[in-house]
Amino acid sequence: MRTSVIATVLNERESIGVLLDSLAAQTRPPDEIVIVDGGSADGTMDVISERLEKLPLKLLFRRGANISQGRNLAIQNATGEIIASTDAGTRLAPEWLAELAAPIERGEAKVTAGFFLPDSRSVFEMALGVTTLPELRDVKPGKFMPSSRSVAFLRSAWEAVGGYPEWLDYCEDLIFDFALDERFGPFAFAPGALAHFRPRPTLRAFAKQYYRYARGDGKADLWRKRQAARYGTYLVAAPLIFVGGLLVHPAVWLLYLLGAAVMLRTPYRRLIPKLRGLPWSEQLKALAWVPVIRGMGDWAKMIGYPVGVRWRLTHRESIPPHPRR
Repeated sequence: MRTSVIATVLNERESIGVLLDSLAAQTRPPDEIVIVDGGSADGTMDVISERLEKLPLKLLFRRGANISQGRNLAIQNATGEIIASTDAGTRLAPEWLAELAAPIERGEAKVTAGFFLPDSRSVFEMALGVTTLPELRDVKPGKFMPSSRSVAFLRSAWEAVGGYPEWLDYCEDLIFDFALDERFGPFAFAPGALAHFRPRPTLRAFAKQYYRYARGDGKADLWRKRQAARYGTYLVAAPLIFVGGLLVHPAVWLLYLLGAAVMLRTPYRRLIPKLRGLPWSEQLKALAWVPVIRGMGDWAKMIGYPVGVRWRLTHRESIPPHPRR
């Protein structure tokens, strides 16, 4: 089956070459690569143009397009029966496309979920990866909702659900996943379809990312129970424990340690094996970053979510029906 790889870019001069080189090294070469640039001003298109003779590239330029609009435009201009989606900033394993396409070609599913791994370059990025991203052993095949940095689907499936939601600027791939899952059932899971990507390099960049994610969740009305639990933990339970320690007994404050142990157990389980061989100073930094990242991520989400909810309430007439979780 003819297979098209699609991606959107915006000011990705430093990373787009890595993605294209990894596509050139695929064991199953793509029949075409369709890239939509949303208005880059850093020379991204120049880097892409340098590889026009080496890869079956099709370049489109749509200034101001959001990610959903860019992906839909790329798919509209693709000719493949199978669409494989990825992102700038990733480095794809050589077997990525072959692994994604195989279950669809065998008729086992209309969608294949690939996997992704952090390509960390600092202690902070290592700590960020273990705190925010699942490991392969955490994944339940058939229930895993893939990021669009590593997913493949039939073009006909994309058409059937109306494409990516262009009214949504973040978390658009989740809404798209939910629509596909609702229409076509569980996805095939291809753990060998690996996309390596670099986590945000600074705490500020991470907070901005999670604020935007949560704002998208609020716009799409996702994860109400998760958000309620987060607000309850930080704005109700934590103050009550503090007051209890003052008015009842300081031993009540031990509940903070219990709560921290519950919240940080999984990140530390993932982190400890990665510390082997690092200097003690680097190990301590990584261990210290985990609770900071967890706390910052939660607060960024708590700030971003109501902004998205407010947007949804003022735009409810223009939001089409969509699956929610």
